[in-house]
Amino acid sequence: MDAAKPIYSYRKHWAHRFGTAPFLPMSRAEMDQLGWDSCDIIIVTGDAYVDHPSFGMAVIGRTLEAQGFRVGIIAQPDWSGPDPFKALGKPNLFFGVTGGNMDSMVNRYTSDRRMRHNDSYTPNDEGGKRPDRAVIVYSQRCREAYRDVPIVLGGIEASLRRIAHFDYWSEKVRRSIVMDSKADLLCYGNAERAIIDIAHRLAKGEKVQDITDIRGTAFVRARVPEDWVVLDASAIDTTTPPQEPDAAPDDDHDDTGLGASAMATPSDSGETALRRAVRSGALPKDRTVVRLPDYEAVVGDEILYAHASRILHLESNPGNARPLVQRHGDREVWLTPPPIPLSTPEMDCVFGLPYARAPHPAYGDARIPAWEMIRFSVNIMRGCFGGCTFCSITEHEGRIIQNRSEESILKEIEDIRDKTPGFTGVISDLGGPTANMYRLACKDPKIQDVCRRPSCVYPDICKNLDTNHHSLVQLYRKARDLKGVKKILIASGLRYDLAVRSPEYVKELVSHHVGGYLKIAPEHTEQGPLSKMMKPGIGTYDAFKKMFDKYSKEAGKEQYLIPYFIAAHPGTTDEDMMNLAIWLKRNGFRADQVQAFLPSPMSLATAMYRSGRNPLRPVHREARGEEDTVYAVKGLKQRRLHKAFLRYHDAENWPILREALKRMGRADLIGNGKHHLVPTFQPAGTGLSGGEGARTGRKHKGQVFLTQHAGKGRRSNPRPLPKTPRV
Repeated sequence: MDAAKPIYSYRKHWAHRFGTAPFLPMSRAEMDQLGWDSCDIIIVTGDAYVDHPSFGMAVIGRTLEAQGFRVGIIAQPDWSGPDPFKALGKPNLFFGVTGGNMDSMVNRYTSDRRMRHNDSYTPNDEGGKRPDRAVIVYSQRCREAYRDVPIVLGGIEASLRRIAHFDYWSEKVRRSIVMDSKADLLCYGNAERAIIDIAHRLAKGEKVQDITDIRGTAFVRARVPEDWVVLDASAIDTTTPPQEPDAAPDDDHDDTGLGASAMATPSDSGETALRRAVRSGALPKDRTVVRLPDYEAVVGDEILYAHASRILHLESNPGNARPLVQRHGDREVWLTPPPIPLSTPEMDCVFGLPYARAPHPAYGDARIPAWEMIRFSVNIMRGCFGGCTFCSITEHEGRIIQNRSEESILKEIEDIRDKTPGFTGVISDLGGPTANMYRLACKDPKIQDVCRRPSCVYPDICKNLDTNHHSLVQLYRKARDLKGVKKILIASGLRYDLAVRSPEYVKELVSHHVGGYLKIAPEHTEQGPLSKMMKPGIGTYDAFKKMFDKYSKEAGKEQYLIPYFIAAHPGTTDEDMMNLAIWLKRNGFRADQVQAFLPSPMSLATAMYRSGRNPLRPVHREARGEEDTVYAVKGLKQRRLHKAFLRYHDAENWPILREALKRMGRADLIGNGKHHLVPTFQPAGTGLSGGEGARTGRKHKGQVFLTQHAGKGRRSNPRPLPKTPRV
């Protein structure tokens, strides 16, 4: 992997003499108090401004401030005209535009395309404070306000829409957001490294259109430069190759089809010859770009769409990824390789910035639910190597884990203890995208740099992955020994297939860090959908539950696992959902909240939903086997049925379930005995809701939240606090 200039090693911009702002200003009056005549950079965001390292605008704003730039914030502006975008005057360098911590469409609409009436990132949970496709709208208004000011996009909405992508809400493939927004640059993934470089280069007078060599960026250009070699994507989307003599030792067989093994090249002998040509100098390694199918092609061709999605994910490892280009009309959307992950000192630098750790005073006493959710939590790492096809964490943060040091984490806990009002001694979470990937990595950096596997843990845990949880166990112990800390809870999603490899970790977790309930996500019980999710079989869940129950009993605690399941995921049949419902009843679970799979932009599961093909395997024009095709649940009636199976106990769902069970030849599951799924009787006034249950609850991450019977009554509904939304 290429070396990267440390983010804290730049010479500071001249404006650093103004010092640190208590909050980044949101008004001209605040700028006057700071002695500023202008802002160098203005960040426009769809979220309320909370000055905390879990909020993107605060992280980027404080990171740029540490480089000496004057940064202002325009949060949730009225988008009906350009005037609100002039509130802080004209920025000297650029507008930074983000939709916020969530994609604006995911934020505003449910998986059934119904508008949400609340917004956790808005004061008082008020809905309607951001537009649909916020990044595009905000960019347009910035351009209207100051036509000659560069616009740089960032955040998850920009990151997940950086190429032509399927948009679930319009049911069509949309252009790259850098085209529709007419922005100058797009930063994808964790953007500290890129945005610092962009800011310093613009400050030195470089033109934004000349900045084309920064990793983790996308931009539009007229044509591919003449000195570049263009590889058609079809040349690398072929079958698994034989092992090269000079490659690293082969891993266990990889039946995902997306890459051969953790160490091998992802294609056949043609690609092997190509790589040899690159090494020999016949092709310039640093002047080779992979061409994805054109936007116009993927709009009308579902097979090409699946192919383009597969190639994007093949080219996602910073150690070996090549630039990508995709034609949109007569223009080219160019993606540089993914950013180099932050080192531990750099992560410490980012999280050690002078955040106020509170919402901006302009909001007064207004509640901001997303802030309340994380105010007493600590993010210890970034990234995820799980590769779940429905999840966007890997596409955004990458699969290489970026860790903070123990010292940095413990200092933040002490800052919460000493500076955050309302702290009662309980840290609500110590985690990140996952609870237990802290300091887990490939054993050999050379192997990591050539790896093209989409997951380090599927279909089996890679033998080159270090699964030792000792560093995390030590961190837990040191954290709970801090003065003033009564309890450390773990609320981030636990990767239980990794946890079972470390009984020491499970015992530590269960004995000290579970508040009665622990959430984990088996997602399903049936192999069909699990293989399309890249999730382990339910047997792994059973193994973890056995350990969980054992250590809970040894600790003298009554504790429960709370599993999450997804309804209507690609690859799921009615029979799969029926079998899951039977499993739920057998194990005494009842779902309190249910939501169907939501096809988020750019995920592999969305490519399955769009195309009916499996991009985990080489994509061919004609399917070559059952594993090449994927059954996608699309109709509203069937999606409701799948959700109804998860709430088999709700009388509102019984009519649709009876009808389905008879159609499936499983009328034996209809009856009034304990072994039946649905009773024959119907309580008066029920069964009229259309089949997905009359009760609705708080939705979480496109999954289902369960409670389990305990004794005579049902446990009260716990409300786990997710650290990172999975869209």
